[in-house]
Amino acid sequence: MNVLGHHAMPLPGGVVTEALSPFFYAGGNFLTCGVCHPSREIAATAPIFASSLVPPLVADGATIQYLHRPLLVVRKPPQVNLTIVHNSKVKTNFSVPATARKNKTMVTVVEEVDHLPIYDLDPKLEEFKDHFNYRIKRYLDQKCLIEKHEGGLEEFSKGYLKFGINTVDGATIYREWAPAAQEAQLIGEFNNWNGAKHKMEKDKFGIWSIKISHVNGKPAIPHNSKVKFRFRHGGGAWVDRIPAWIRYATFDASKFGAPYDGVHWDPPACERYVFKHPRPPKPDAPRIYEAHVGMSGEEPEVSTYREFADNVLPRIRANNYNTVQLMAIMEHSYYASFGYHVTNFFAVSSRSGTPEDLKYLVDKAHSLGLRVLMDVVHSHASNNVTDGLNGYDVGQNTHESYFHTGDRGYHKLWDSRLFNYANWEVLRFLLSNLRYWMDEFMFDGFRFDGVTSMLYHHHGINKGFTGNYKEYFSLDTDVDAIVYMMLANHLMHKLLPEATIVAEDVSGMPVLCRPVDEGGVGFDFRLAMAIPDRWIDYLKNKEDRKWSMSEIVQTLTNRRYTEKCIAYAESHDQSIVGDKTIAFLLMDKEMYTGMSDLQPASPTINRGIALQKMIHFITMALGGDGYLNFMGNEFGHPEWIDFPREGNNWSYDKCRRQWSLVDTDHLRYKYMNAFDQAMNALEEEFSFLSSSKQIVSDMNEKDKVIVFERGDLVFVFNFHPNKTYKGYKVGCDLPGKYRVALDSDALVFGGHGRVGHDVDHFTSPEGMPGVPETNFNNRPNSFKVLSPPRTCVAYYRVDEDREELRRGGAVASGKIVTEYIDVEATSGETISGGWKDSEKDDCGKKGMKFVFRSSDEDCK
Repeated sequence: MNVLGHHAMPLPGGVVTEALSPFFYAGGNFLTCGVCHPSREIAATAPIFASSLVPPLVADGATIQYLHRPLLVVRKPPQVNLTIVHNSKVKTNFSVPATARKNKTMVTVVEEVDHLPIYDLDPKLEEFKDHFNYRIKRYLDQKCLIEKHEGGLEEFSKGYLKFGINTVDGATIYREWAPAAQEAQLIGEFNNWNGAKHKMEKDKFGIWSIKISHVNGKPAIPHNSKVKFRFRHGGGAWVDRIPAWIRYATFDASKFGAPYDGVHWDPPACERYVFKHPRPPKPDAPRIYEAHVGMSGEEPEVSTYREFADNVLPRIRANNYNTVQLMAIMEHSYYASFGYHVTNFFAVSSRSGTPEDLKYLVDKAHSLGLRVLMDVVHSHASNNVTDGLNGYDVGQNTHESYFHTGDRGYHKLWDSRLFNYANWEVLRFLLSNLRYWMDEFMFDGFRFDGVTSMLYHHHGINKGFTGNYKEYFSLDTDVDAIVYMMLANHLMHKLLPEATIVAEDVSGMPVLCRPVDEGGVGFDFRLAMAIPDRWIDYLKNKEDRKWSMSEIVQTLTNRRYTEKCIAYAESHDQSIVGDKTIAFLLMDKEMYTGMSDLQPASPTINRGIALQKMIHFITMALGGDGYLNFMGNEFGHPEWIDFPREGNNWSYDKCRRQWSLVDTDHLRYKYMNAFDQAMNALEEEFSFLSSSKQIVSDMNEKDKVIVFERGDLVFVFNFHPNKTYKGYKVGCDLPGKYRVALDSDALVFGGHGRVGHDVDHFTSPEGMPGVPETNFNNRPNSFKVLSPPRTCVAYYRVDEDREELRRGGAVASGKIVTEYIDVEATSGETISGGWKDSEKDDCGKKGMKFVFRSSDEDCK
């Protein structure tokens, strides 16, 4: 939920004039501070070049060097097994990886809590040692108490097996935490809503419970029957609420505004879904397809989990994504909240089916090699008192509630309740919630929504983060929430070491994505939220000729190299009513009239398709360590998303995805979809997102050209509206022969076919070896290319040894050299340069399957 803008501050280029922490990205004639820190001293002299994704190499003399040029001096950080001793004298081992050293041996030391590995990564953090000492000790104390009283985090997080309704030893046991209640009963269809014979007992911790023996060997509360928790609060009134730990909740769709009913979900063994497929291995870099199941169908209605599994998952796999991120899974009574105002945290949203249906979806994804992340909302809860957790707040104090009382318990912008993360039962509830979804539904990780709101007492409201560290580590920081997130990340990675946990944070708090063992908060990735804001600003407010190449690069690379980011050009936020997708901003009303391939494309359509491809590709290639796309944006879905609400007469017309647009052969949507497939296939083949090499060598404001290297590929982006550059000189690292790997101007992508795919580009040496400033754009080699306007081309270096093997007959033994992205031969009709027509895949969905062709195949 992107509720805030992100500050991205451009900085001049030059050489570091003081010993700085290594959070700078260098390339071309610019130097970007990864944390927007305004106090760095930078001299505008000769440019420097560096890999921006890995810590620099540390020589024996402790001089950091990039391309043989010394930049700064730091102390060499040791690798240690750090034992932290806190106030209660309980020791916790912190396993600390080396940030940079030649040997891999471990050194064991015992130090006080005020020496953390994060200080070696960024010495500026040591200025806030008191803050880190406090929050680390708070974390360790809380973890120690849980270990002492609950048997450890793993046992503590099994709360869903104790609370709510569970079957144990021939009886049904129900437990609920409601310390302010004076009396309590369990009511439902099983006792005709009369709780007189099912009164509950309260223990000293405010937990109510009841044990109901089975009747004739069967549970007294039948599966799929309605239940509620009835209690009398301090004012004397009795209220009925849905059990907080309920696993299913439904409503009468025939009645307008009908309240939800809690449903006891405990199907017999023969009706339980049994997982058949293991979790896929964790990819080096996630390529995430963000999706909303309910609006994933073609028809103007709520789509189901099984429909999504059978109809949409094959499309996602065909487009070469490796991860699916599901929104709006936890029950939310207001559909138009996009799933972000949760009412029932353990309940699968019943609009799309049952818990067993969701299990089918996840298992189907795993069978296709797709990992599944859940969009989890622990930053706030729905204000709904009838259907949601807020209904338990009946005037009690903070210690007796899931939420803070007074102003601290409400989010003014979201009109929702805020958790008290210091409360024991809140910790049990939220940690168990994560484990429930991971264990019962086989989710492979989570995307935490609204992390910025959790990190600060001000929730980021009306705050513009400049990058000054004092904005992150002060009395404004909500340490209770940070401790919860540290516990959550530690638990998730302990239960599932290959889990992927993503934070939606706009503030850029340092060490949010460093391991808890190092003193970080423990997330694996953060969303690069400044990137979509930049693109929307450019498309709405700037003419093409005024686009700044350096500003684009600065936005895409402005991140801390030690903390991984997920880049995205647009998400669901850019699609909601009142805004437009990138494709719709580019082409607007002509998307209704100009997308037929049976007529020539207008200048607007040509520009729109070209820039749609370029924006998404440069965001993927330069913007982070992973990539995310929202459902439908891969083919330029027109219009906006508008959930049924009073303002649109409860219409579902724009709460769906028009897959027929991309499936229709004569419509141009297929071109954008094909390019999306191809750029994901390119990453699959070359793994450039996980590469430690990222070098920007050219940001030509006059030519509107950006050249950079990522992994083994060289990328050339020409954003100029009408200039073609013949023999454009491109710098590169390694000498040799380069060929086209992916070309946005290919005919199969709706381009004009101006770039030759069978051309060998041979490099020439530049300048004096080992003296970067004498090289071309500080690159030791170069080659020349044809660069048409509004195109992007990726080049790969030919492996001469493998090619020699191929010439010697190695093709027969299966050893071939990869060539440019191509469509797998299916129909036999050649379009241009070996590109073939689209055909239905084995799942029955039209699309193009991209493979890497060999030179030998070209000659056939």
